[in-house]
Amino acid sequence: TVSWVENGETHIDRLVGRLEPPDGPMFPDQIPGLESSCYLQHRVMEVVTEQTAVPIPQLLGYEHELEPFGRPFFAMGFVEGEVPADNPRYSQSGFLVDTSTPPERRRLVESGLQAMAEIHGIDWRTSGLTWLDPSGTGQPTQTDQIRIWRSYVEKELRGREHPVLTHALDWVEANDPHDERVGLSWGDARIGNIIWQDHQAGAVLDWEACALLPTEADVGWWLMFDRMSFEDMDAPRMDGYPTREEMIASYEAASGREIRDPHYWEVFGAMRFCAIFVRLG
Repeated sequence: TVSWVENGETHIDRLVGRLEPPDGPMFPDQIPGLESSCYLQHRVMEVVTEQTAVPIPQLLGYEHELEPFGRPFFAMGFVEGEVPADNPRYSQSGFLVDTSTPPERRRLVESGLQAMAEIHGIDWRTSGLTWLDPSGTGQPTQTDQIRIWRSYVEKELRGREHPVLTHALDWVEANDPHDERVGLSWGDARIGNIIWQDHQAGAVLDWEACALLPTEADVGWWLMFDRMSFEDMDAPRMDGYPTREEMIASYEAASGREIRDPHYWEVFGAMRFCAIFVRLG
């Protein structure tokens, strides 16, 4: 909560700060020389706000190094709502399990997929996102992402072996579908990164993993996290909560894009998730 005096009047507001992690960004750098993860997020969120109707919190200033924080941060307006928790997982307890009705659960998931589809509809070339191109050629591809993530994994393992993660990297490289539908990927696409108001998206959050690559990667991440939240936790799918097939169909209807290879992108998502936990560990 902040208060200030302006032109003799006292103002009070509730804001949210997004601070740079003290040990640097959690996700790998998409291009050399990015000032910070917070800079990346703020700049991309500005584009999403300008180009779509996707709900984003009111964006205030980005600061690179302002006291008393002494590290990059940006401020946003506060958004009321509910957030599905990670621990305990939203599939085991919380409002979706305890109080939501079957139609409300379906509305929530479909609203999230609609927001994702709108993000993927952004023309990254004409909307000022060419600076995010990791290829340096104006033609970003999945090959660039595999290179970025392999380098990230090698750096975080520091010479240690991780046979499963290494195999996953080799697999996604060997099975690259060469999807030409490159666009802005949200990066951490899941219901826990949305503030919900009456089971509809009220604010889409957490843009630190955003990148330019085939946008089906977001669908794969969404499905991967859904699988972890239900099947891997032996949590029954609540009445009304869409199945994997229904979520794919919902995204296709919202985006007008066919989902061609969800398995590949789910494996790519699981590889990324594993790599991030190496860093967290």
